[in-house]
Amino acid sequence: MFTQHDFDDSFLPLTAHRPWPLPERPWIMTQTWHDLLFAHWPVDKDRLRAQVPRAFELDLFDNAAWLGVIPFHMTNVAPRGLPALPWVSAFPELNVRTYVTRAGKPGIYFFSLDAGNPLAVGTARTLFHLPYFSAAMKVAAAEDEWVDYESRRSDAAKPAELVCRYRPIGPVREPLPGTLEHFLTERYCLYTLDGSSHPRRLEIHHRPWPLQVAEAQISINTMAEAAGFRLPAIAPLLHFAKRQDMVAFPMEPA
Repeated sequence: MFTQHDFDDSFLPLTAHRPWPLPERPWIMTQTWHDLLFAHWPVDKDRLRAQVPRAFELDLFDNAAWLGVIPFHMTNVAPRGLPALPWVSAFPELNVRTYVTRAGKPGIYFFSLDAGNPLAVGTARTLFHLPYFSAAMKVAAAEDEWVDYESRRSDAAKPAELVCRYRPIGPVREPLPGTLEHFLTERYCLYTLDGSSHPRRLEIHHRPWPLQVAEAQISINTMAEAAGFRLPAIAPLLHFAKRQDMVAFPMEPA
């Protein structure tokens, strides 16, 4: 569906939009994210607090907590200096996440990351202590800019499924600081706990998000339920991004 070996590194010196300086250590990995849907719902703060490790403070917008379900597809997934490889460096991914802070740095906390590549799942679980799951996934471009997306988790003990289609319906624009869309998307690190329950931070770098207002038809969505949440019976806040090239830095103690 997408071309590999086309990583665009022209964003690397662009740092004015970042909330803090780039890490001093060299970056170690590239990824290119395609056709992302940011689907967000407000969720109960107390329920969220119970699900997020105490090492991290909840990051709220106007005193409201948010949960995101983000389907997309990746290419150019490779360590620095190595080429992207067929069947290894390109696969779909689906994230369920919320927003936290630690030591003054706002970031992302993942409840789950489903991926259509078992090798990537095993590697990420081992090296980055992230809650990855293998899933059977399909992504297809349809007419009128629609993206058809299906994901069914392979772990029968922790089932989760998303079937939807989505597309952009507005012009591309960067999110403005202070807005909700900026709060939900402009994040330059993620947090997790290592095997000894110590907080860890992984920093990333990319351009400001090229967001578009989106529409979606969601047939099945049990992703939040699998993470322990019941979504409110309201339409989600939807944004689309066609592409984002990024680099990741070594994980470090938070």
